[in-house]
Amino acid sequence: MKRVSSSDFSHEKGTDQDYFRLVMLTVMGQALDAAGYMLEDRPTQWAGGLFRFVKPFDDGTIGTIQVQLLSYVMTEFAEPKPSRFRVSLQRGAKQRTLSALVVEDFGVAILPSADHWWTFTDVTSLGQALAEAGHLIIGYGIPWLAGDLTPKQNIQ
Repeated sequence: MKRVSSSDFSHEKGTDQDYFRLVMLTVMGQALDAAGYMLEDRPTQWAGGLFRFVKPFDDGTIGTIQVQLLSYVMTEFAEPKPSRFRVSLQRGAKQRTLSALVVEDFGVAILPSADHWWTFTDVTSLGQALAEAGHLIIGYGIPWLAGDLTPKQNIQ
């Protein structure tokens, strides 16, 4: 497997963030678009690894699916680390990471922890991580943001 590094994107003077955005939109852009979420056109935030998909709701609130990328570049001076991303959800005052929503709120132990970051070291693992996160966004995140899916409350 080929490791992703900034040199992989130099053919068009792209950055790791540009490449991540391209792969992210390829893997989950169509599903988010079908659900009414559009990527905000904010190149400065993209350069910092922050990607926000937004959807206005009828009650005046905005649903936000935010993907934060931490990109690690291999150098001769630093030990190689996998790059990672995390997904956060927000509508009005409700805010939750996708992993905490799935693991803690819904009790689905599909991720290693409620404080999960998806990691990747190459194009294949990036696609797999985005696909997994995308499935959870579609299955839990979007319905939760819409108010169509709520976790069961602990009844004592």
